Amino acid sequence: MPNHDKSKSGVFASETSRKRSSVTDQIKDFILTKGLKSGDLMPTETEICAELGVSRSSVREAIRTLAALDIVEVKHGYGTYVGQLSLAPLVEGLVFRGVLRPQDDFAALREVIEVREALDTVMAQQIIDALHGGTDEILEGLVATMVAKSATGESFAEEDLAFHTRLLAYLDNTLVGQLVTAFWEINTVLYPKLGIAPATDIDDTARAHGAMLDAAKAGDLDAYREAVIAHYQPLRRSLEKAALQTVAG
Repeated sequence: MPNHDKSKSGVFASETSRKRSSVTDQIKDFILTKGLKSGDLMPTETEICAELGVSRSSVREAIRTLAALDIVEVKHGYGTYVGQLSLAPLVEGLVFRGVLRPQDDFAALREVIEVREALDTVMAQQIIDALHGGTDEILEGLVATMVAKSATGESFAEEDLAFHTRLLAYLDNTLVGQLVTAFWEINTVLYPKLGIAPATDIDDTARAHGAMLDAAKAGDLDAYREAVIAHYQPLRRSLEKAALQTVAG
């Protein structure tokens, strides 16, 4: 009998999970069918219940799930809105994965660096096409600031992100920009959480930004890609050093 009860409980739990997933999918379909956009006000809880023919508790649970995914945003006292559909859940998930598995020779962080480098390399030709023969005073200023800060041992994390954000603004591809920003955030959060010391040769990264910009303006694809690789070398070296210290310890 105890085994029968346990099995029955498992079935009920499975059915509840499927029902929750079904309501979540229905609400997503509702957003698409009604043509709602980011920032649009959603119908009230009562209206959604009537529209979908489900209970209030099912709708509340589904809304919590969708809010965690940034598909909807709940503003208490104002209502529920279609979310910004950002990559924040991806960032949080990968950060947790990286912290949870540091014993895997920092595999999660190494993979993030590889993806960042791949994105920068893949988009190289489009960046060059956009900047070839021109100039960008904002990018020039950011490079100068990074080089100056690295020379005195200061962090230039904000300028680093601003540089990549500005560079990718030349592309007609919002998703790539969001991905690059998301993976940059993961890098920034994971390094201190995993106890990885800042690279001692971080000035190489600062100068690599300038080399990327110069190559883009000159229309030199090979030089641009070489600069991208140089950009990530200090990060790779500090990661490898931390991994070796973990093994030795």
